[in-house]
Amino acid sequence: MARRRWGLSWRLDRSSTTPPERPPLACAGRSANTMRLTALDEAAEGFGLRVGQGLAEARAICAGLDVLEADPAADRSFLDAIADWCDRYTPLVALDGEDGLLLDISGCAHLFGGEAKLVEDLDQRLTAFGLAVHISVASTPGLARACSRFGGPTLVSPPDAIRVLSPLPVAALRLDAGTLANLARVGLKTVGDLIAAPRPPITRRFGPVPILRLDQALGHEGEPISPRRMLPLLSAERRLAEPIVSEDHVLDLAGRLAGGLKTALEARGEGGRLFELLVFRVDGRVFRIEVGASAPLRDPVRIRALFRERLGVLADELDAGFGYELLRLNVLLSEAFDIRQAALAEDEGAEASELLTRFLDQVTARLGERALRLPVPLASHWPDRAATHAPLTDGLKALGRALVGTRDIASPRRSPRPIRLLDRPEEVEVMSSVPDGPPASFRWRRVQRRIARAEGPERLAPEWWTDGEDAPPRDYFRIEDTAGQRFWLYREGLFERRTVNPTWFLQGFFS
Repeated sequence: MARRRWGLSWRLDRSSTTPPERPPLACAGRSANTMRLTALDEAAEGFGLRVGQGLAEARAICAGLDVLEADPAADRSFLDAIADWCDRYTPLVALDGEDGLLLDISGCAHLFGGEAKLVEDLDQRLTAFGLAVHISVASTPGLARACSRFGGPTLVSPPDAIRVLSPLPVAALRLDAGTLANLARVGLKTVGDLIAAPRPPITRRFGPVPILRLDQALGHEGEPISPRRMLPLLSAERRLAEPIVSEDHVLDLAGRLAGGLKTALEARGEGGRLFELLVFRVDGRVFRIEVGASAPLRDPVRIRALFRERLGVLADELDAGFGYELLRLNVLLSEAFDIRQAALAEDEGAEASELLTRFLDQVTARLGERALRLPVPLASHWPDRAATHAPLTDGLKALGRALVGTRDIASPRRSPRPIRLLDRPEEVEVMSSVPDGPPASFRWRRVQRRIARAEGPERLAPEWWTDGEDAPPRDYFRIEDTAGQRFWLYREGLFERRTVNPTWFLQGFFS
């Protein structure tokens, strides 16, 4: 079966409910210090106006033109919403410029009764939303773009590609304005003219792009499209005869969809780590709900429980409106599943690990992945950079690495480290018996402390690849004051270097 794609383009149009006395409508935005038209409805196009035309010229042609200020951000948001809605037809949806979409429907058309039925369903639904669209199904993205944007047929079979492309203007091949002007000067105005022309002279005079675009449209050269979102590894969906509005019904269907995915996950020997529930509302709104698992998971009951926790947080954001008509559950990430016979393995540690895993998953689903963070060691001997806190995305594996210190990081022999570090080292005033010796007393936060014991120094050189070659080293001391409190102080800079004035800082506290 030929690999087929279809392109969807939309333009500003008046709804069928618009009163007939409404004047022609256009959008205008500033470009190069000039107000130019960015979108037109059919009535404005009927006056001969065109996109890119100056606003003053357009008003001279059509005095009653109604002009709205262009809002590119709103247009992009609207196009993204339409792209989300198009996920009902295929998960592979890509943006095509600022006013079009490309969808790969390979292997999907039969679910709607064929390509013609799919296009009919799509056109009816978008028309009901008040959109005027141009749709084309073709064997290549380039051919689908050309037909949908320049008046080609809706369904194009591969043998008819040359016949359909030939009468279209050369602009249908997505060439820049300069190349189009140069081609027009030598009489190449349609794609048919370019097909009939000898290729070597075209390439020498206009570069390789015109021939490349032609070959991509005809299928002689490949042209991949980049989907907007991660493609799911596995997917299950349920189309509903009657819309539902209850959260309990949504959760019940999510559990059933998870049960349908369990067999596929078992066949792969894997469990899901990231699940996505898509809920399609009747009016076109699409909600995406993601939950993660700290360990590979394929139990439908636990998957349903994770979505219950997540929906409990998003209850105010999810408005069922007139109901949901389609639900889809995707597995976005998966890992090998470690099979264990829980009934026969009397392992208390395994049971505790399972309980901990469920706790982590429920907290993350309800409060988000940033609610739980783990200390992660980093490959740096500088105390400020030796560790960080990362979101709990690797679950028990990351927890185990953090606790037992199994990361492949060189750990040179060093003196004990404090149990708590300040977010930023704080400067202190120090009195020393000798210039390069340990402090005899120090003042921190307006409190003077006398030193009873001191150990050090431990010298740490700067990381020249980060701080530069002139960064001063640090001499660290473990200090205990007369009250029994223990501190970690360091002296920044060396006395033998006259260009650096040593400064003392407090960085941490021992138990």
